[in-house]
Amino acid sequence: MPNILDGKKLAQEIELILKQTIESGSKLAKRPPGLAVLRVGNDPASGVYVNYKEKACDRIGVRSFANHLKEDISLEELREIIKSLNEEKNVDGILLQLPLPSHLDEDSLLRSIDPDKDADGLHPLNLGRLIKGEKGPRSCTPAGVMALLKRNQITIEGKRAVVVGRSILVGKPMALMLEAANATVTVAHSRTKDLVSITREADLLVVAAGKPYLIGHNHVSDNCVVIDVGIHRLKPEEENLKERKKIKLCGDVKMFEIEDKVAAYSPVPGGVGPMTVTMLLANTVDRWQKHCGLPLTISHLLP
Repeated sequence: MPNILDGKKLAQEIELILKQTIESGSKLAKRPPGLAVLRVGNDPASGVYVNYKEKACDRIGVRSFANHLKEDISLEELREIIKSLNEEKNVDGILLQLPLPSHLDEDSLLRSIDPDKDADGLHPLNLGRLIKGEKGPRSCTPAGVMALLKRNQITIEGKRAVVVGRSILVGKPMALMLEAANATVTVAHSRTKDLVSITREADLLVVAAGKPYLIGHNHVSDNCVVIDVGIHRLKPEEENLKERKKIKLCGDVKMFEIEDKVAAYSPVPGGVGPMTVTMLLANTVDRWQKHCGLPLTISHLLP
């Protein structure tokens, strides 16, 4: 039987550590950690994600500075809001919820966030720190994958890792983190020829392509470890597939085809998703300790 990598359970364990850290440090810091999440417009998925993050803040004692901004906000207006949060001493982390409306320049807005308050690890300076192996905020989803592998004692060093996807959110930082852990890493993507031959070489396969059911039985070698980062809501006419009845959510991997073949896998939902939110909280608490001159006691939770 494969090892199911339970992200929900690990997220709860880490949240307890973060809650205790906040309780023990708040008296000396004279304030709780603060996280500002900026949501622009009414993208339904963004609304769900922001709601998860606000509830998670409440659970562990992080003060939430939520901003739901109008769809037609100008680039200049949004930059001014980010500037004010950079200067707000009670805010330790800032997250710009993506995607943004098309008229806003994502790159310039991410650059305008104070790198020391970059809760999602996407500022160019923090990406550069990742490349150089220096300490700094790490991108939350790949950081969550690394924590999940560590918690389940899955060896990375010396393994052949394949990452399917090359986004700045997941694919690229994921490859860098695996390489830093001494894996030999190959990055595949939408234009990769003969994807099957590449993924079958993997001891560790991380799929973050954003395409439902891209990876199936033929893509995976025996005893591989498979991490499925994707999450998709199936269209109504797709929900009664022969392989599974009443499926509503799925990942990038046909897990029902490979679950008896692999050594371990992350389920969808309940795998990587909960860890993404938890690592956002960990980044924020780590920044709070730094900003308030507290001992940095949770660095071991971050890659």
